[in-house]
Amino acid sequence: MTDSPKPASPSSDRAARLREALRENLKRRKTQLRGRAALAEAEGESAGAESALAAPSGESHR
Repeated sequence: MTDSPKPASPSSDRAARLREALRENLKRRKTQLRGRAALAEAEGESAGAESALAAPSGESHR
C-alpha cells in the first residue's frame, strides 16, 4: 500500500489562501508606501528650492 497524504480540510485550505493573500497585500502596500515616500521627498526637495528662489535675500519662509 502506498501512503498518500490526507486531503487538507477546507478550513486549512482557506486559512492558507488567506495567509498568502495577506502576505501579498502587505508586500504591495509596502511597495506603494515606498513609492509615495520617494515622491513626497522629491516634491519636498523641489518645493524647497522654489521657496528659496522666491524669498527675498536675507528672509526665509516659515
